Amino acid sequence: MMINSALPPGLILILGALFLPALVGNARKTAMLLLPVITMYFIWGVPDGVQMTVQFLDYTLEPLQGDKLSRLFATIFTLMAFVGGIFALNQKSQIELMSAYAYAGGAVGVALAGDLVTVFVFWEFMAVASTLVIWSARTKESYGASMRYIIVHLFGGVVLMIGIIGQIYHSGSVEFSAMQADSWWTWMLLAGFLINAGAPPFSAWLPDAYPSASWSGSVFLSAFTTKTAVYVLIRSFPGENVLIFVGLYMVFYGIIYALLENDMRRILAYSIINQVGFMVVGIGIGTELSLNGASAHAFAHIIYKALLLMSAGAVMYEINKRKCTDLGGLYKAMPLTMICGTIGALAISGFPLTSGFTTKTMIASAAASEHIGYAWFLLEAASAGVFLHAGIKFPWFVFFQRAPGYVEKHFNAKPKDPPFNMRLAMLIMAGFCIGLGVYPEPLYALLPYAVDYVPYTGTHVVHMLELLLFSGFAFFVLLKMMKRTLTITLDFDWFYRKFFNLLHEEFFVRHGGAAFVAFKKGSLSRLDALVKHVTRHHGPHGILARTWPTGSMVLWVAILLGLYLLVYYM
Repeated sequence: MMINSALPPGLILILGALFLPALVGNARKTAMLLLPVITMYFIWGVPDGVQMTVQFLDYTLEPLQGDKLSRLFATIFTLMAFVGGIFALNQKSQIELMSAYAYAGGAVGVALAGDLVTVFVFWEFMAVASTLVIWSARTKESYGASMRYIIVHLFGGVVLMIGIIGQIYHSGSVEFSAMQADSWWTWMLLAGFLINAGAPPFSAWLPDAYPSASWSGSVFLSAFTTKTAVYVLIRSFPGENVLIFVGLYMVFYGIIYALLENDMRRILAYSIINQVGFMVVGIGIGTELSLNGASAHAFAHIIYKALLLMSAGAVMYEINKRKCTDLGGLYKAMPLTMICGTIGALAISGFPLTSGFTTKTMIASAAASEHIGYAWFLLEAASAGVFLHAGIKFPWFVFFQRAPGYVEKHFNAKPKDPPFNMRLAMLIMAGFCIGLGVYPEPLYALLPYAVDYVPYTGTHVVHMLELLLFSGFAFFVLLKMMKRTLTITLDFDWFYRKFFNLLHEEFFVRHGGAAFVAFKKGSLSRLDALVKHVTRHHGPHGILARTWPTGSMVLWVAILLGLYLLVYYM
C-alpha cells in the first residue's frame, strides 16, 4: 500500500476524540473547542481535485478530494461539532463526547472522500460512533434503542457493501461519482444510502433512537447521519426520478407522525425525516437549482434542527421531562430558551427573514420551473404541515399552553434557563438562522452551482405568509383536537420489535419446543450409542488398543492423516 499526500481533515476530529477521555477540566473543554477549529482550517486548505491517493490491491483509492459540494458539507459538519461542543461542555459522559467528535469526523471523512471504499469505511465508522452516542445515555431505553439502531445500520451497511462490490466488479473502478439506478448493484447502492436518510420502510429507526440519547447527544445525532446520506445522494444519484416519490413520502410521513406524537424530542425527530424528504425531492428533480436547494437546505437544516433540539435539551437538562402532557408554562421561567426555540421553529417552517425561507423555497421553485406540478403542490401543502407540527405545536405545548408555574407545582421543579455555555450555543445557532435568512449570499456562494435565485420577491413572500397564516389559524381552530394525550404510535418497527418476537414465542418456543425436545432426546441417545460403540472397540481395553501398542490415539492420527493426503492428491 502506497500513500501520497496529507491525511484527510476528518481524521483530526477522530484522533483528537480518542484523547478527550484522557483530559480533564479546562483542558478537555479547550480541546473540544480547538479540534473543530483546526479541522475547519484544514478543510478550507483542501483545493479542488484529488489531494491524496492510496494504492490498495489493484485499485487507487482517493481518501481526500475537494470541490464546492464536499467543502460545503464538511464545513457545516465541523461547525456543528464546534457549536455542539459548546452546548455539551457540561456533559460528564466521556464516552458520549469522544463518540460525538469521532462521529463528526466520520461525517467529514465521507464528505471529502473521492472513492466508494473510503466512503464505506467512514460510513460504517459513523454507524458505530453514533451507536455509542445513543448508548452513552446509560438508560434501559437508550440501551435498547442503540441495539435496534446498530442492527438497522449494519443491515444498511451490508446492502451498501453489496452494491459497492457489484459496482466495482462491473465497472472496474472505485470512483465515487454520478450514476444511474439501472442495475441491481446500483439499486443496492441507492437503498443503502436511503436507509441512512430515514427513507421508508426503515424510517422508524430515527424517532426510536435519537430521543433516547442524552440532552446533548440528540443534538449531535440530528446533524450527521441523515445529512451525509443527503450528500452522497447528491453526489451519486442526482436526477434519479424515483427519489421524488421517496422524498414526498418522507415529507408527509414526518408530518403525520409528528402531529400524533406526544414526546417533544420525537416530534423533532419525525420532523428530521420530513425535512430530509424535501432534500430528497430536490435531488430527484436533479436540476442545478434543485441541487443547490437541497444542499442549502441541508446546511440550514443542521443549524435550525440543532437549535430546536438544544432548546428541548435545555428543558430536559432543567426538569428531565420530555412529554408534552408534562410540559407547558415555561416561557417565564426559561425566556431565552423559549425565544431560541421559537426562532428555530420559525426557521424550520420557512418563515420570511429566517434561513428556512431562503433555502427550502428553492426546491419548490425548482419543481415549478420543471413543470412537475404534483411535486410543487405537495411541497407547498407540506410547508403548511411543517408549520403545524414544528412551527407551532412544539413551542406551544412546551413553552406555552398552561399557566406559568405548572411544572413547579406538579413536579416540584424550578426550571430556569440553562448554564451559560448552553445559552451561548443556542444564541449562535439562532444568529445563523436569522443571519442566513436576512443575508443568504454567503451561503449561496458556497453552493455547488452558480445561484440565479432571488428569494425575496413579492410573490414568494406573500405566498409563504398566506400558507403559514392559514396553517396557524387552522392549528388554533382545531386546538382541542391537537391536544396531546398519552398515546402509542405504530410504525414499521412494530414488525421487528413485536411481531417477530411474538412469532418466536408462539411458533418456535411453544410449538417448536416439543419438536426440539424430541430431536434433542433422539440425538443424545444415538450419540450415547456411538460413544459406547467406539469405547468398546477403541477404548483402553478395546481390540485396537490391545493389537497396536502405539494406542488408539496414534492410530487414529495416522488414519486421519492418510485420509487427508488421499483427499488432497485426489
